[in-house]
Amino acid sequence: MSLSADEVKKIAHLARLHIEENEISAYAQHLSTILNFVEQISQANTDDIAPMSHPLENMLQRLREDAVTEIVDRDKLQALSANHEAGLYLVPLVMTEK
Repeated sequence: MSLSADEVKKIAHLARLHIEENEISAYAQHLSTILNFVEQISQANTDDIAPMSHPLENMLQRLREDAVTEIVDRDKLQALSANHEAGLYLVPLVMTEK
């Protein structure tokens, strides 16, 4: 699959990325290479392969003990806050209905 310059611009816009005009052709080539690789991988026969939840399913994972290591004093922290009420932090409204 080969991407056009317009498609790269659209992808960059959706990803909120700024790409210089002189870099678009290089990005198109690199992204096209990646998409071709994904297409090649998707053609592999996986009929006899069972899905796994984790690639290291049979290995034991050494996890730390789940224990409380720090006590949070909410009242002390809220005393540092500019606005709080009934145990909640009050923050400025950032979204409104139209």
